[in-house]
Amino acid sequence: MSKSAPAPAPAGALVGRRALVTGGGRGIGAAIAVALGRAGADVAIGYRQDVESAQAVATSIRALGRRVQIYPAALDDSTALDAMASSVLADFGSIDILVHSAGIASRGRTVVDTEEAEIERLWRVHALAAFSLCRRILPGMRAAERGDVVMISSAATSMWAPNSAPYNMAKAALEALARTLAKEERNYGIRVNVVAPGLVDTEMGRRLARAAMGAEDIHDLDPTSPFGRVCSPEEVADVVVFLVSTGYVNDQKIVVDAGTF
Repeated sequence: MSKSAPAPAPAGALVGRRALVTGGGRGIGAAIAVALGRAGADVAIGYRQDVESAQAVATSIRALGRRVQIYPAALDDSTALDAMASSVLADFGSIDILVHSAGIASRGRTVVDTEEAEIERLWRVHALAAFSLCRRILPGMRAAERGDVVMISSAATSMWAPNSAPYNMAKAALEALARTLAKEERNYGIRVNVVAPGLVDTEMGRRLARAAMGAEDIHDLDPTSPFGRVCSPEEVADVVVFLVSTGYVNDQKIVVDAGTF
């Protein structure tokens, strides 16, 4: 099966396409949702609990003339996740861009001091949720002219830092899923890729900067960061828009850390 796609033209490349972005209410996910809307896609936003933030993101996308709806779900709860997927498919008909951006941090403990419950929770949010959503979304995506799945991982899988086993393990499982799907779904015209940011100016990034780097303000790290600044969520979103717009990129991992690791 052969399906062609035009060269990237983000300003209008995604008109007529429908995206689901998990974790789309804040941080990197919010930037991705807005960027996809700006490029022409209609957007379903999955979020955990900050309804005001999710509504603000939706308002920004609506102002671009795109259709947008928000869907609450705790992704470590399989019943809630399934209900969200059912609602999205009922409202949008099908999804041809799936971006799994939802994620949570681990507690920064050694393996010896980490409880199994923490391992399971992070694995459920990062990896099992992605697996379950793909099972629900991909059958309809296969019928589309083109489909894209983008998994938001982390530069942590290049570093394997200590005191991060739950996070490292969950992101590694997410990347394994993506690599497998890329080979399984290619004949249906579906591209599956991974975007792995380093430190990004988000709530999670700011907590990490304080806890691991001793920076009360994340921008205190600007002078020692590549190009003189910490990465912005919008710079990660630009890579996602590129991947779902370009034609011949599949089964790739793009690390967005300016070459730090």
